[in-house]
Amino acid sequence: MTPSAASGLVARARATYQVLVAELAKFGTVGAVAFVLDTALYNLLVFGVPGLGEGPMSATPLWAKVVATSVATVFSWVGNRWWTFRHRRSEPVAHEFALFVLFNAVGLLIAVACLGFSRYVLGLDSQLADNISGNGVGLVLGTMFRFWAYRTFVFRGELELDATGQGVTARGR
Repeated sequence: MTPSAASGLVARARATYQVLVAELAKFGTVGAVAFVLDTALYNLLVFGVPGLGEGPMSATPLWAKVVATSVATVFSWVGNRWWTFRHRRSEPVAHEFALFVLFNAVGLLIAVACLGFSRYVLGLDSQLADNISGNGVGLVLGTMFRFWAYRTFVFRGELELDATGQGVTARGR
């Protein structure tokens, strides 16, 4: 391998790493806001406002999780499309959104399965147990799956080094 080929390889690896770190940071930021939205809405729907009684969906906590996560999903798609993965957009908007919703549905199923297991198998139905199982364990597992799926299937534009060899630009597939 020639010195210029080696330096090109190093530059490509460095640029790829920098893009990955930036994507993870932005994905984490969008996800943190979506998490707050999802968690707050779920708790409001199931447990209500403290001191004012139960929430309107207290008898249907799994459906409340579906509603809360659906609202957070739309927020997350906007944030990820226009900020996190803006350099990777390569699909038509409707196709991209459909894939995003599909993979969020799988992520939601992961969270709902954790919540259902905690509530109906382990018999834990306190607010703390719901938040640990659905918004803790389920969310972490679902988030890991979603980051992989978004990069692999939704926002999948290939990246190329720019003319300086430092930055990257997207190229549609």
